Amino acid sequence: MNQLATIDYIVFFVYFTIVAGYGIWIYRRKTGHDGTMEGDSKDYFLAEGSLTWWAIGSSLIASNISAEQFVGMSGSGFKMGLAIATYEWMAALTLIIVAVFFIPVYLKNKIFTMPQFLSQRYNGTVAMIMAIFWLALYVVVNLTSILYLGAIAVSSISGLNLTFCMYALAAFAIIITLGGMKVIGFTDVIQVFFLILGGLATTYLALNLVAEHYGQSGVLAGFSQMTSQANDHFHMILKQENPNYSALPGLTVLLGGMWIVNLNYWGCNQYITQRALGADLPTARNGLLFAAFLKLLMPVIVVLPGIAAYVLYKENVFGSEMMQNGELNPDRAYPVLLNILPVGLKGLSFAALTAAVVASLAGKANSIATIFTLDVYQKVFNREASEKQLVSVGKITVVVAMLLGVLIAPHLGIDKKGGFEFIQEYTGFVSPGIFAMFILGFFWKRTTSSAALFATIGGFILSVILKALPNLTDLSGLASIGFAVPNAEGVYEIPFLDRMGIVFVLCVLVMVLISVIETSRGVKTKGLEVDASMFRPHRSFAIGSIVVIALITALYTIYW
Repeated sequence: MNQLATIDYIVFFVYFTIVAGYGIWIYRRKTGHDGTMEGDSKDYFLAEGSLTWWAIGSSLIASNISAEQFVGMSGSGFKMGLAIATYEWMAALTLIIVAVFFIPVYLKNKIFTMPQFLSQRYNGTVAMIMAIFWLALYVVVNLTSILYLGAIAVSSISGLNLTFCMYALAAFAIIITLGGMKVIGFTDVIQVFFLILGGLATTYLALNLVAEHYGQSGVLAGFSQMTSQANDHFHMILKQENPNYSALPGLTVLLGGMWIVNLNYWGCNQYITQRALGADLPTARNGLLFAAFLKLLMPVIVVLPGIAAYVLYKENVFGSEMMQNGELNPDRAYPVLLNILPVGLKGLSFAALTAAVVASLAGKANSIATIFTLDVYQKVFNREASEKQLVSVGKITVVVAMLLGVLIAPHLGIDKKGGFEFIQEYTGFVSPGIFAMFILGFFWKRTTSSAALFATIGGFILSVILKALPNLTDLSGLASIGFAVPNAEGVYEIPFLDRMGIVFVLCVLVMVLISVIETSRGVKTKGLEVDASMFRPHRSFAIGSIVVIALITALYTIYW
């Protein structure tokens, strides 16, 4: 039954009250009750120097985990199994790399926004192009997709009108976002608590349902039945004959495009790095390490329920609930599971899903406001803007961005690939070029502005060409070496993760060529302040990193 009982609404109201009340308390304490500190833009956008390591780590996960994971990744778990968890476990490794090599560069050079990095390293033209591009991407793709998938999930569970759900989620997120990064960071700790508690409750009930269907009880029995009844769903590396190979093409998840997806997302993304940019280096690193540990837990919360739904679907425990417009829709797996949870727990899981969506919306809106205010408004429209004016513009930007999101979201189409895979693939049109521009900008002083400009525009064009290649020529000859697989229509195409790897390599090669030619002609470049000592982590971070790496290695070994 697609509605919540009274006790479920009470549980949800308790969650809402705790988050909103704590946010108001943090905001009033920050401003000293009279708003005197509200004019400090760095405090508003970055919570400079006030976020603890556990707040940074929690905020990273709360901003990252949304309906894209709860709905989309559970759907991918239903469709292809544990292999989709590679996004989460490789992200844990990536967070350690970002903590060791990326964050020190940002903090040493006092970088607060990604366009600021590009301006400082290359020039204002590259920075402004990318600022406008990021604003468009964050509003039109990310913000709208979070609203769209989140509202669908909330609506299907509660029975409330889809449009109402979108506006309610947007309003809830605005309340949190207007308090600034400090409010977002500390309320995200509570959001993550509900997210994990509710997520684990859903997983527990889902595995119990599987066990009960086979006359047993307990999560271990349920997990054992899942590995037995859906053994093909418990392999991390897919073989070429697997129908989902195009989404996760074999060893590419360990050696190829998956690194570009993760390093670009976690290391070159305002939405993510902003949480650490206002802290000192040890605190930022510890926060990223804490997020890495939380990442190890995420597949238990978002992937295992999808696999459980697959087993139950095969056993006809539910069937029509998984259908949409006469076709099986894997993205309905998580909402369907929530709808069969007992009263009370359903409210807790509903709160967890809402927490994930709201936290992501708040984080995204704050990043949009930061980039627009500091990199567009202050540089183009009002160079003499006061701190109070910058904060006011930031708040107006939050509201405008959210309004645009709810207006665009109903027209957002998610194709048959499923929500999570759809978002990953189309974000991948720009990730390789951006990552190439950042990584060479970090570690090769001869990289020129023209080379960076090529990566920005040329990377996107190369991605489009490779995507369109199957329409121009037959790629079946590449199938023997695993670089082309047939799609649903039987046409051979390059898997998008492989496509990203190819585009990244081409971007780097052309950037090196352009830079060598230009510097040989006397073109000057702007380097960053970098020294080897800043990459040396402290002992506790090193020990924690070794534990994370060991756990991931064990998981891949067990489920190879």
